[in-house]
Amino acid sequence: MRKFLIALVVMAGMFSMVNAQELSKAIGLRGGGGGEISYLHPLGDATRMELDLGFNWGSIMAHGTYQWVKDLSSVTEGLNWFYGAGAGLGFYTVPGISGFTAGIVGQIGVEYNLPISLPLMISLDYRPGVYFVPFAPNITGAFGGVYGGIRYKF
Repeated sequence: MRKFLIALVVMAGMFSMVNAQELSKAIGLRGGGGGEISYLHPLGDATRMELDLGFNWGSIMAHGTYQWVKDLSSVTEGLNWFYGAGAGLGFYTVPGISGFTAGIVGQIGVEYNLPISLPLMISLDYRPGVYFVPFAPNITGAFGGVYGGIRYKF
């Protein structure tokens, strides 16, 4: 019985090592409806914070999203999907009007971590948001965009 329990513990440990995902810090660029500098910071085994500083459509925006990361290595090793929610704050300029804006955002996407010899991550995601845009009745407060990204993991 003791040998059986030891074998069971060893097998469980091996299984958890195979399914464990290692989130790492990463910095890079995202592009789509504009361009962003992006930073990922792990908060736990399957959670992280994404911080982005972007420039698009006459605006400068900073976003922060809390993300949950799910392993898809059963499909392809290094593949994950993620979803999250957060907030954005920025400054916009349109002809004759400018001001500050704030809003809430969601995010969902997939990412692929290249093999260990190449510490790069590529991603594709969608981030919709609803923003408070004062003094600009010709601007809708709902924005969203598909972004592709490449980041260096460290």
